[in-house]
Amino acid sequence: MEINVLHINKTPFFTLEKWCPFSFVPATLILKILQNYYDIMKVEVILMSKQKIQKTNAVRLLDQQKIQYDLIEYTIEDNQLDGVTVAEKVGHPVTHVFKTLVTTAGKGKIFVFVIPVAEELNLKACAKIAGEKKIEMLHVKELLATTGYIRGGCSPVGMKKQYPTFIDESAESLEYILVSAGKIGMQMKLKPKELIQVTRGTFAKLT
Repeated sequence: MEINVLHINKTPFFTLEKWCPFSFVPATLILKILQNYYDIMKVEVILMSKQKIQKTNAVRLLDQQKIQYDLIEYTIEDNQLDGVTVAEKVGHPVTHVFKTLVTTAGKGKIFVFVIPVAEELNLKACAKIAGEKKIEMLHVKELLATTGYIRGGCSPVGMKKQYPTFIDESAESLEYILVSAGKIGMQMKLKPKELIQVTRGTFAKLT
């Protein structure tokens, strides 16, 4: 974190970089001096992070197609990364936060299903939707090679190949949904119809 802007009585006063441009005194020390000089109740300090979010394949693809989205980061240090907990961390209902499940019907037959985090995939129904006799979950060891993503950070957008994708019909009536942005600790919020667009997906009853 760096101190970028100092506001006094909500009026921009000047900009500080990591080091004060007119001396060898750290900007944080200059700020402390100013705070002691002015009434501390009248000084508002805005801290802004210059750290840029590293874009994933999913985010780049949304940018390419000019699809509007919001990125939401959440803490991962506690290793509590199940979908329901992630929904709590990002502050959205579990009905609006979706997980991406990758299945296979045999060699070369990959199908992607996107469902609410609190729900379970109905494999029998999904096999029928996919036009297969049987499907099963793709082994986690094959996930990275197949999709380009790892467990806990698998997005339905921007996989290595465009696999047949199905999104639970519950999303169709929602104003927005959240799905993984392609890495652990980051979700992206977008309109369901635009997720359908970018994944060339289909709404279906999956749970």
